[in-house]
Amino acid sequence: MTAPPEIYPPPLEASPLEPVDLTSDGWRHAVSTPSLPEVHRTIPVLHSARFWRRLLAFTGPGYIVAVGYMDPGNWATDISGGAVYNYALLSVVLISNFMAMYLQALAAKLGLVTGRDLAQACRDSYARPIVITLWLSAEVAIVACDIAEVLGAAIALNLLFHLPLVWGVILTALDVLVVLALQHKGFRLIEALVITLIVTMIVIFGIEIALSRPDWGGVLRGFVPTAPIVRNSAELYIALGILGATVMPHNLYLHSSVIQTRRHGRSVADLRDAIRWAYTDSTVALTLAFFVNAAILIVAAATFYRSGHHEVGAIQDAYKLMTPLLGAAVATPLFAIALLASGQNSTLTGTLAGQVVLEGFTKFKLAPWARRLVSRSLAIVPAVFAVAWYGDKGMAALILFSQVVLSAQLSFAIVPLIQFTSNRSKMGPFVNGPVTKYTGWALAVVIALLNVYLIYTSIR
Repeated sequence: MTAPPEIYPPPLEASPLEPVDLTSDGWRHAVSTPSLPEVHRTIPVLHSARFWRRLLAFTGPGYIVAVGYMDPGNWATDISGGAVYNYALLSVVLISNFMAMYLQALAAKLGLVTGRDLAQACRDSYARPIVITLWLSAEVAIVACDIAEVLGAAIALNLLFHLPLVWGVILTALDVLVVLALQHKGFRLIEALVITLIVTMIVIFGIEIALSRPDWGGVLRGFVPTAPIVRNSAELYIALGILGATVMPHNLYLHSSVIQTRRHGRSVADLRDAIRWAYTDSTVALTLAFFVNAAILIVAAATFYRSGHHEVGAIQDAYKLMTPLLGAAVATPLFAIALLASGQNSTLTGTLAGQVVLEGFTKFKLAPWARRLVSRSLAIVPAVFAVAWYGDKGMAALILFSQVVLSAQLSFAIVPLIQFTSNRSKMGPFVNGPVTKYTGWALAVVIALLNVYLIYTSIR
């Protein structure tokens, strides 16, 4: 006798201590297909398991998301910030990371409680014109992120194997084959590879910091925000680039989806437990991402700003100057290996984010390899143009610009996320409290105003 098919989304079971009102779920449409159906609820979580087994079961989605906070776009903005402004923009890295922890926690909660990713939630709540606008905004963010990944991977291949940059850019279109091979072998393998690459970057930058011998007093002062960051439009431009490279809009869509790969109970008590573990997972992962981002900026400040090389904005320039300035031959190959790990990690999550956004907003099914090739093609065209016509400087400018574009798209993802998680009819007992809700709206307003101010000062 065959087992009955699992109902999707699984019904929310009432807890004896906290009953759930199921008279209205607050959505305009029902979810017909789960997010990332090929891996949805494929990883079992046993409620009776001991602490370490439950921790291990929930460990993974946060690291998948954290990868986006360590991509080549972060490298470009952090290197520029450190070389030009010393340790001053460490405060932006710190604030951006706190924003990321807050927003990713909301995204995870949305996915766990509603059984929807953020794209599906938008489709099931808003009118069609708004859905289309949000979808296009998310696609622009993915293409902007892809540009940084393409250029970062091409630079790493050039530095390590002397492959021409144009060929390196074109070669990145084939990385989808790696993603497909891994996805068919189970989601746990993807998570394990991502964590391995993250650990590789952490070890390498720990070595780079030791070699660069930073001024730790200056580092500590750099974590305190200062007024010139907002007053100086050039400094604000890089600061917003750091913000865009750190808090990526498509990561909110991705986290609300991959958190649903865990198969746990649906009672209120089970969901509260799952949310706590999800918060732990993402907080630890994003703390590691913060270390990498801060380390890149610290190394850039200690190496380039201190030696007077304020013009260093391109990753290639940083690579070439590492050994002469640090006096250690191992510094440059380690730098390139970490960059390649960063680019490949971002490729894995970029493919998944593209699938979540496309299927969630449109219900349109497209093979992952085809979806990735379309996205990569849109990124490769400007990347090839920048390499062919402007060389290294054009690549550096394009990477930094792509991160500012990401920052500009951020509000289009934050506003729906806060609106949904603050709606009691949608979230039930898991609705945001007043402090959480108003903090979220304040973040959304601040980010929007900073971007408007940046555009205004740039035009003026």
